[in-house]
Amino acid sequence: MKAVWKGLFTAVALSALPLMSVPASAAGTVTVANATDAGSWDPIDTFTLDWGRVGSNIFDALIQRSNDLKLNPGLALSWTISDDGKRFRFKLRPNVKFQDGEPFDAAAVKFTFDRLLGPDGSKGAQQSNYTAIDHAEVVDDMTVDLILKQTDPVLITKLAGYGAMIVPPAYIKEKGVDYFRTHPVGTGPFKFVDYTPKVSLTLAANPDYWGGAPKLDKLVYRFISEAATQVAELQSGGIDVASLVPISLIDTIKSDAKLDVVSITGPTVNSLRFNVQSGVTKDPLVRKAIIEAVDRDAIIKQIMQGNAKPIASLQSQLSFGYDPGLQRTPYDPAAAKADFAKAGLKPGTPIKISIIGDDQTFREVAQAVAGYLQVVGFAPSLSPSEANTYYTDVIPNGHTGDLFAQGWGGWTFDFDNTAYLLYHSGQFWNPYIKDQKLDQMLEAQRAIMDHDKRQAILRDIAKYISDNYLELPLYNSNTVYGINKRVKGLDPAPDDRMRFQNASVE
Repeated sequence: MKAVWKGLFTAVALSALPLMSVPASAAGTVTVANATDAGSWDPIDTFTLDWGRVGSNIFDALIQRSNDLKLNPGLALSWTISDDGKRFRFKLRPNVKFQDGEPFDAAAVKFTFDRLLGPDGSKGAQQSNYTAIDHAEVVDDMTVDLILKQTDPVLITKLAGYGAMIVPPAYIKEKGVDYFRTHPVGTGPFKFVDYTPKVSLTLAANPDYWGGAPKLDKLVYRFISEAATQVAELQSGGIDVASLVPISLIDTIKSDAKLDVVSITGPTVNSLRFNVQSGVTKDPLVRKAIIEAVDRDAIIKQIMQGNAKPIASLQSQLSFGYDPGLQRTPYDPAAAKADFAKAGLKPGTPIKISIIGDDQTFREVAQAVAGYLQVVGFAPSLSPSEANTYYTDVIPNGHTGDLFAQGWGGWTFDFDNTAYLLYHSGQFWNPYIKDQKLDQMLEAQRAIMDHDKRQAILRDIAKYISDNYLELPLYNSNTVYGINKRVKGLDPAPDDRMRFQNASVE
């Protein structure tokens, strides 16, 4: 079966080769393939890694996360926490300017958070991450306070993420929000040049960047949704970095002397979640049978070719709250068949699996899962959807099958960001789970600033999810991308944000 999958992807890649390619070899230019065009480059509008790969080079946040996951000064030189965790004071970096020349100061920080927490923010995907904040207060030109309504032990690491990146007040007031979305301005190392929706976005070096001028002249992002096409473009020189690399084409890339593959542990985890409200998967015994039926180790070895790690909960080993002692429900097809029968199911019981149609690697995984389920008596079918529709309609509105795929980036590297958003009643990506005990645990850990006590609760949450068979954790996928060896100084980032400030080409 592995050979068939590999051959299929190779055929797709070869069919893509005749496409016209834009040479990526211009001096001082790096071209990166992004799977999706965010449509808006406003930090409050998105939650995707594809946005972060671009936005992290245009904008800065108060705090920066380095590749070793440490939190470091960004636009804030230092910070203190007082008032029982409800006041965060930031001393700001002086002499910083936005790319249009507008000065960065405490008023810009206040404007950013007023916007994030106000009507504009309510239309986007980021506001829910910062609802613990009541408001921002200007102390002086270079000092600002964030006043919280309730404690948020994850706030500092959230501030190193996307939504709270600092934006220019005067520019947005003059040009308007719609213009800003397609002509972004930040304080980052690269500044906006041109944007052609669904085609490309071009950035130029910001020579006045506070962290030092980039070594590159230009950074170009091309929007290429097909993984095999990205690989073909990498091979032909149309791009320098492929962000979508089908596992089956890794060896193809490695065989090219001018190319390399980067594969490191990242935050992204993949699961199949259950509709626990209705249908056949409402029964915990059926969910248990499904989990027992799937050989996840074989999927990691054969489909992922070792570019993933086993998980017992929906978090990577990089996540705060990860429990190395939590045991997975074991692969046991005999037990799965027994539970199938005990649940009163008949051979040929239909079961639908919702997936993202253009995720080629996960389609292979879903096909393998379907094969395992068929062995124990189910009649599985795959229901693909386009990515944006899947995450904005299919999941939030409960239009999924009995099982539905969910990949989650864990961008805070804290299990709260996964667990609260996916398991707490009423959350956007939780259409089915309504569990009072689970809600209480999720709320309790958010009120605790003590790391050890929080970690204990987060581990209890992971165990509760596992014990009640609320999802089928599959694997922690590596961050994998293909790269032309002409690109130097691009350190692999676990969160896949690819900051190009120190990158160069030869």
